[in-house]
Formats: sequence, structure tokens, C-alpha cells
Amino acid sequence: MRTKAVLNLKQSVKNNLPFILFVVLLFSFRSSVADWYYVPTGSMEPTIQVGDRVVVDKSAYTLELPFTDVVVAKTGNINRGDIVIIDSSAANTRLIKRVVAVEGDEVKLENNVLFINGEKATISAKDHNLYSEAILGQTRTIALNPIPSPAKNFNLVTVPRDHVLAMGDNRNNSVDSRYYGFIPVEEIQGKANSVAFSLDTENMYLPRKDRFFTSLY
Repeated sequence: MRTKAVLNLKQSVKNNLPFILFVVLLFSFRSSVADWYYVPTGSMEPTIQVGDRVVVDKSAYTLELPFTDVVVAKTGNINRGDIVIIDSSAANTRLIKRVVAVEGDEVKLENNVLFINGEKATISAKDHNLYSEAILGQTRTIALNPIPSPAKNFNLVTVPRDHVLAMGDNRNNSVDSRYYGFIPVEEIQGKANSVAFSLDTENMYLPRKDRFFTSLY
């Protein structure tokens, strides 16, 4: 009986080998190359909306062996302005935030205005609670809630080696480096590049077709 069961198992594996290989390759690809991330909070609004499924390039900075944290090769540098997925030990969860400063940068925040390496961000009003922020050759849209926030200021700090300082674009509604401290680069899992699709969580999860396949930059 045992021999027959083993033979049946072998035959079943043989018959389904193409499907098994497909599943293994798919999960290996998602583990090391690309994946997507469901956004459950509004900390990156307006750039990323609650209900977005964001495409993540997991090989943007390093290439790892599938299903491990073993780095095979470094593939790129983390830059200011990158939107990254963070497997945060401090927060005990995964976060999606924007890299504001990289190692060696001197940065401070005064009344929600960024200063990086002595340059002051230019803030221009766009729409209700939305502002354009320009600094070091980069421009992005941020949200500033008029309700006072205890995180609108921090003193001048220098980002240590192998760390970054990351913040949400929804500045007064984001728990980020202002609370958790600098982010170790080893906790960065990949770079978010685009929205694959989006569901409106406040409207019966109807699709937001205008957000399908849109770039985050």
C-alpha cells in the first residue's frame, strides 16, 4: 500500500510538473525581483491613495536569493525622492514612505518646511491642503493638514551611514522617521514605481480606473 501511494505521488508530481515549476518560479520572482504592495493608510497621500496596489521593484537596490535575505549583488543606490517599502523592525510592520535624506545629509524640519544640506524647501499652495514642495532639484506634491502636529519640527540631524530618513507625503498624518528614527538600508525591500490598480475603499471598493497603471514619479 505504501509503495502504491509513493508511486501515485510520483505520478501526480510528474503530471503536474509544469504547473509546479510555474508556481515556484512565480513565487521566486515575487520574492527577489518584483511584487506589489497594498496601501492600507493615507500616509502617502496625495501621491498614493488608500486602496492602491503599488508595483514594487525588489531588485532596484539589491538582488537577493529567493526566499532569503542573502544579498547576491548590489544593483543600485537609494536616492532622495525614492518611494520605498520598509520592513520596519521599529514599527513591527511594513511601511511605504519617501526617502527625504540619505547618509551624510544634514536635515531639519521647521514648521513643516524641510532644510537639506542648508537648502530650504520652497512651498507653494496648489489646492485644498495640497502644496508643491521643491528642494534639491526635485518637486513633489505634499499634504499639510491645518491641524497642528507635534511632528512639524525637528532639530538639525545628520543621517548616519547605511541609513536614510523617510517621511510620508501626507506630512501631518504619517508615522515615519520623525517617530521611528533613521531607517537602516537593510530594511528597505524595494522601490515603488507605479500603481497597478486601485479600489475605492470608501465607495464599495469600486475600481478607480484613472489610477490604473499610473507612475508615482
